Amino acid sequence: MKKAIRIFSVFLLATSIVSNAQTGTVDSIKFFTDEALISMTLTTDIRQLQTEKKQDVFQPATVSMKLPDSSVIEESILVGARGKFRRSYCRIPPMMLNFRNTTSPRLNPLGKLKLVIGCGIKEEDEELLLKEFLVYKIYNILEDRSFRVRLLNVNYNDSRGKVKPFSQYAFLIEDDGDMARRNGCRKKADAKFLTEATNRDMMTMVALFQYMIGNTDWAVPNNHNIKLIYERSNEAAPPIVVPYDFDYCGLVNAGYAIPNEIIGTEKVTERVYRGFPRTLEEIQITLDIFRSKKDSILSLVNNFPLLGNRAKREMINYLEEFFRMINNKGEVKSVFVDNARTS
Repeated sequence: MKKAIRIFSVFLLATSIVSNAQTGTVDSIKFFTDEALISMTLTTDIRQLQTEKKQDVFQPATVSMKLPDSSVIEESILVGARGKFRRSYCRIPPMMLNFRNTTSPRLNPLGKLKLVIGCGIKEEDEELLLKEFLVYKIYNILEDRSFRVRLLNVNYNDSRGKVKPFSQYAFLIEDDGDMARRNGCRKKADAKFLTEATNRDMMTMVALFQYMIGNTDWAVPNNHNIKLIYERSNEAAPPIVVPYDFDYCGLVNAGYAIPNEIIGTEKVTERVYRGFPRTLEEIQITLDIFRSKKDSILSLVNNFPLLGNRAKREMINYLEEFFRMINNKGEVKSVFVDNARTS
């Protein structure tokens, strides 16, 4: 799979510059609009990262990033393990990279970013990572109020020499404050809202998107795998739901993903609509957005060079199944109207 790096530039354009020419600092917005692959070396005590059980515990690390303009930034940052299930299940846990330090002046604007990595070091682990990356990109096609992601090729070095160095694709998730700001919104910490107290149109979009990708691992009231953002121009407006964390969805189909017993499915590829009642007209208006973006979505997957043909074919077949279904008026009414959840 690594040989695909050589043709990556055919797929992605490296035209934007992420560094501010005057200050040398990274522009946190442009960082996630540039599509070019970044090569990054991360050096830290990997064993300590693997064994740390507490939340929000950070340790020293050094990162070296080669940016699209061929410049290299090497600075000291802090890293911490995050997550729950994958933290105990995976070889190396997902990480939070904290660039907001006096030791990282050029990368400082990036703030704190989630680094999504493979659960293991096998090729199939990397494949799942790339599939989840594409899920984020699919939602970007459908909705601007979404988390952007940046693909990296990461070289992991253990600062104590106890773990053999290895390389793997990974991706960074845009800071939620930056995502909110570029959409004219702001964020609030740990705000609690009932599902139907959020922006109705956006909640419909999110529920239909989660159905398309076969994801039931989300909930609004406890902020599970969603973020809420608020319109700056209208303080009284209901919050907007923004989804993230898609590794449990059917479109990715990870071997470690276990169906939720409450949902009642036997495998994660079974779709379950978890949206609340809407009129058929409301559903069709939102589904028209999906229909209009179908070609772009399928093209994104088909033209992504880092996935093998089998993996791409599986994703395309799963998506095509959804698009066939939403063109059947009877099924649309049955799934999204008649059988919408009521509690």
